Amino acid sequence: MTAASPARVRLPIMIPLIVAMAFLMEQLDSTILTTAVPQIGRSLAVPPVQMSLAVAAYVLAVAVFIPVSGWFADRFGARRVFVAALAVFTLGSALCGMAQDFSMLVAMRVVQGLGGAMMTPVGRLILLRSFRRADMMTAMTYMTLPAIMGPVFGPLLGGVITTYLSWRWIFYVNLPVGLIGIALALRYIKNVHDPDVKKFDFAGFLMVGCGLGLFQFGLENVSRPIISVSTIILTIAAAIVLLLSFGIYARKKKAPAVDLTLFRTRSFRVGTLAGGLCRIGLNGVPYLLPLMLQLGFGLSPIASGSLTFVGSVGAILVRTLIARLLRRHGYRIVLVSSALAGSVTLATFALLTPQTPHWVILLQVFAFGLTRSTQFMTSNTLSYSDMPDSHLSRATSLGGVLQQLSVSFGVSVAAVLLSLVSASSHALTTARFHEVFLLTAIIPLLSVPGFLALSAKDGIRTITPQKAVAEAETQA
Repeated sequence: MTAASPARVRLPIMIPLIVAMAFLMEQLDSTILTTAVPQIGRSLAVPPVQMSLAVAAYVLAVAVFIPVSGWFADRFGARRVFVAALAVFTLGSALCGMAQDFSMLVAMRVVQGLGGAMMTPVGRLILLRSFRRADMMTAMTYMTLPAIMGPVFGPLLGGVITTYLSWRWIFYVNLPVGLIGIALALRYIKNVHDPDVKKFDFAGFLMVGCGLGLFQFGLENVSRPIISVSTIILTIAAAIVLLLSFGIYARKKKAPAVDLTLFRTRSFRVGTLAGGLCRIGLNGVPYLLPLMLQLGFGLSPIASGSLTFVGSVGAILVRTLIARLLRRHGYRIVLVSSALAGSVTLATFALLTPQTPHWVILLQVFAFGLTRSTQFMTSNTLSYSDMPDSHLSRATSLGGVLQQLSVSFGVSVAAVLLSLVSASSHALTTARFHEVFLLTAIIPLLSVPGFLALSAKDGIRTITPQKAVAEAETQA
């Protein structure tokens, strides 16, 4: 016990800092590239439409390899896999910056995606294993903030870098962060692994990996089409067949690549599925709002980014209040309330016009940041609150897949709705954006029945002192 004391002193600071650095790199990298697409296209002599492959390649690699990250962490140790993922991501970033042609850029984006796929869920696993259940909200805060800040800061940072430096620095900025993260991880993170890890389910991995990869590719083409509509439909249909086939296969397999029995735990089921549905609606805003501000209001990318980044400020501030809200009201009320508030704040974006004062836009974006952060942090904490320690590696892998899909779905749904409402006029006017904001505001409401299914005991370990939990369980 004495030997563990120094480590416990460092845990609240060092481990969350290390993992948050990795998360922020991964989140920024998935969004920062979009602003630089025109400049990269000119530099590598590639049409802007074709450049979407560089964006899709990264997301596809993440989707394919996230499901098996938990197995690798159990087999080789969480620290070893996390450090390797950081190294692969950092190396991929350096090679992306050095790319001399488009083929090399796409290939190195796949390398980056492989590192990002392992880095995020294994980092989440390290956090969950480093904190007691009563301190899990703190862990989730560090885990969720980069996911909220990345899509907001990414386009702004990308605009600044491409305007004043070169697009290559979009990738080079990861190098010092990655190297520092590797050094700190080797110093402070323990290499915990499972001595009884089961044999790797290669057949299941192929089904899930190919299914998720095809599904992600189909979704990416909905918002940035590089293939025909019929091919998109066939791609998504093939993905669904593969994933359904895996569902049948997993029932007969003792240790499948993805453990679907985790959904039997109500807190995990509600946190990932109902929470994911709510996130789909809320994740469309980082895509829609900058477009409306630039195309509808005529603002520059930097001016647009200066207005939208305040949402991250709201996300940072609300983390000090969530623990108190949960202790007072419980997960059920907080999740239902944040879903309703998210729907309302989404709808208020339909009231914005080019004549709206910027301070009003800032207030609305700030309010949205508060509600989005509350929803994300609360549902993420709930997801792992009642999960046994022996199941955490599998839970973080499956949870990572669903979180990744909620981001892709959010952007794709928003893009599809935008194309549908503007099909008749062939113009992205402010009124068309207003219609899409009102339509996407319906999505968070669909998650409310799922949140209402929670009981008072769900997630109680994360918001109640251990002694009180023990007494409640004894009385029950």
